[in-house]
Amino acid sequence: MYTGELISLGVAFSWTATALFAEVASKRIGSLPFNVIRMALSLALLAITLWLLFGVPYPLMADSHTWFWLSLSGFVGYVLGDFCLFKSYILMNSRFGQLFMTLASPSAAITAWLLLGEKMNALAILGMIVTMTGIGMSVLYKGANESSLHFKMPANGILYGIGAAMGQGVGLVLSKVGMDCYMNSIAQYGIEDIGSFIPPNALFSVPMEFSIPFASTMIRAVTGIIGFSTALILFSKNGRRLFRQGITDKRTMSFAIGAAIFGPFVGVSLSLMATLYTNTGIAQTIMAITPVIIILPSWLFFHQKVTLLEVIGAIISVAGVTLFFI
Repeated sequence: MYTGELISLGVAFSWTATALFAEVASKRIGSLPFNVIRMALSLALLAITLWLLFGVPYPLMADSHTWFWLSLSGFVGYVLGDFCLFKSYILMNSRFGQLFMTLASPSAAITAWLLLGEKMNALAILGMIVTMTGIGMSVLYKGANESSLHFKMPANGILYGIGAAMGQGVGLVLSKVGMDCYMNSIAQYGIEDIGSFIPPNALFSVPMEFSIPFASTMIRAVTGIIGFSTALILFSKNGRRLFRQGITDKRTMSFAIGAAIFGPFVGVSLSLMATLYTNTGIAQTIMAITPVIIILPSWLFFHQKVTLLEVIGAIISVAGVTLFFI
C-alpha cells in the first residue's frame, strides 16, 4: 500500500541530495566536466545493476523504437536539461535552481498536450499561474525606491533554470513514450506478465517489472555521456584539463559519486519506477516538493540566507504543481 507514493517521496529526498552534491562539484570543475564524470559513474552503476537483474549489463529486449525514444529523452532531459540545471547551480545555487524545476510540470503538461493530445483543464492553467507566482515571490525583490522589481540573481542563471525545467518536463513525456515502447518490445517476446517474469540468467530473482526503470535509465544515460563528452571536446576550452583535475581530486570525486548515486542511478530510476505503482500525477506532485526540502540543508551546510518570503514562495510554487493533478 502506498508503494508508489513512498518511492516518490524517496525520489524527492534523493534529488535534494543530488542538488547539494552537484552544486559543490560543478563549482569546482565546471558543469561539462562534472557531468561527464557523473554520467560515467552512473553508467557503471547501472551496468552492474542490470547484470545482477538481467544477467547481462545492458537493456534486455529493448528494440530500436525503445532506444530511439529513450535516447531522445536522454538528450533532452540529460544533455540539455541537466547542463542548464548545473549551470544554474553555478550562477545561482542549488536551492533556487531546484525552485525553477517546479516549472517542469507545466512543461510536461504542455508537451503532453502537443505530442500526445492530453488535454489541459482550467486547474492546470491555474497551476501554471500559481507556480510562477511562487517562483516570482522567491526570486524578485523591490528596488531601493520600492517602485520597481529586480531579480535577486543573474538573468542568465534564471534562463538556465527555466531551460532545465523545460528539459526535465519534455524529457519526462518522451520517457513515458519510450517506456511504453519498451513494454511493447517485451510483449513481442511472448512475455505477457512482466510482474512475475524473471530473466533466466538473472543473478537475483527479481521480476522484470522492477528492472525496466533501471534499463530505461541506462539508455538515457548512454545518450547523456555521448552528448556531454562531445560538448566537452568541441565547446570547452579548459574542459579536458578540468576533467583530469576532477578525476584526480578526491573531494570532487566524492561529490560526483554522491551525485551519480542519488541522481541518475537512484533518483531517475526510482522516479520511473514510481509511475508503475501509482498515478503519474501523484508521483510528480510528491517529487516536486524538493524545493521545500532543500531549504533546510542549504541553510545548514551552505549557510545561505533564507527569508520568510522565499519559504512562502517555494511552498506556493509546489502547491501550484499539485493543481495539475487534482
